[in-house]
Amino acid sequence: MPMQNCLIPADLLKKSDKILFIAHLALGDFTYLQNFFKAFAAQNPHLKVHLWVDEVRRTADASQWPHLKKYSLYDWTAACPFFDKVYTRTYSPELYRASIAEARGEHYPIVVSLATLRPHLYAGLAREISPEGWVVGMRKKVSLFQPHHLLAYRQLDAEMPSYRSSDPEHHISDVYAFWFRQLSGLEVKDEARFPFVDIPLQWHQYAQEQLVRWEFAARDGKLVFINPYAKTRKRCWTLEQVAALIQAMQAREGWQDACFIVNAVPQELANAREVIGRYQLQRTQLFSAEENFFQLPAMLAECDLIISVETAVMHLANAVRVPVIALMRQKNPEWVPVDRANSVVITAPGRRDWVKAVSVEQVMKAI
Repeated sequence: MPMQNCLIPADLLKKSDKILFIAHLALGDFTYLQNFFKAFAAQNPHLKVHLWVDEVRRTADASQWPHLKKYSLYDWTAACPFFDKVYTRTYSPELYRASIAEARGEHYPIVVSLATLRPHLYAGLAREISPEGWVVGMRKKVSLFQPHHLLAYRQLDAEMPSYRSSDPEHHISDVYAFWFRQLSGLEVKDEARFPFVDIPLQWHQYAQEQLVRWEFAARDGKLVFINPYAKTRKRCWTLEQVAALIQAMQAREGWQDACFIVNAVPQELANAREVIGRYQLQRTQLFSAEENFFQLPAMLAECDLIISVETAVMHLANAVRVPVIALMRQKNPEWVPVDRANSVVITAPGRRDWVKAVSVEQVMKAI
């Protein structure tokens, strides 16, 4: 795409010293978007790239703040060398306002909102942060009953066009490639879109030491990681299904000596311990990345097989090059793992079915 046709004017991009991207990010989003931020920084080495991670769960309920403050994505973005600054204190109304004041002090010449949820609000946020800068953002169709949305979009200097594809099997990384092509003419080829995670040595050591403590280090069978949790119940598997799968695998030839790690998000760890404990499963341990994000990919990298519902774990499996069986709904097929050669996708049978409609028998057949 010629630079003169891009959403960010070429001369402005060339003479600017910094840029702010605004996004509401889950780990799965960042697993793919990271490649594009990295490529954009390499394309524009004169620019300092700043990132605003907006917390959509922002709340005045102080009891929620410790959990929101420890969002594991912050560990990952902090370790990325292509970001010069990351705003992460947006989880309370007071910190949100303080972060806006801090960002206004940067006098950003360019602000880009990649927010797809409530984009009119982020158009306003981008303009508030940079009253005089060049602001690019997403836009949704405005109804007659939403005149305030139209006013918000008028604050944009340029709007991101909607992604359209004739390929029904397009991937989410195709959408992100389209965004950055529109912004600056950046071309990121398929091989450069493959997810990656640079795990610090200390967390590799942590994972290996944990396996020793579990007596999984010197084992005869394979190491299997099972993740039944996602942010919404529609994308979760049940712990009872996890237990049944482990029992079925341990009864199958070739898997009798396998060791199992069952992942649990920190707030569900106590319940998982109680439910899984009832089954008295052999060679099975619960795991939760309670201390740092990199505990998760470091543990995944030690495994021989990963079985996960549709959440970041199945994408991180591709990043650490471990075969994955992904359990998904029919909705949002663009989120399938990108490494087709090392990924098996099992889809719930009905259009409206939740992931728990995927049976243990289906998983066993895939194994």
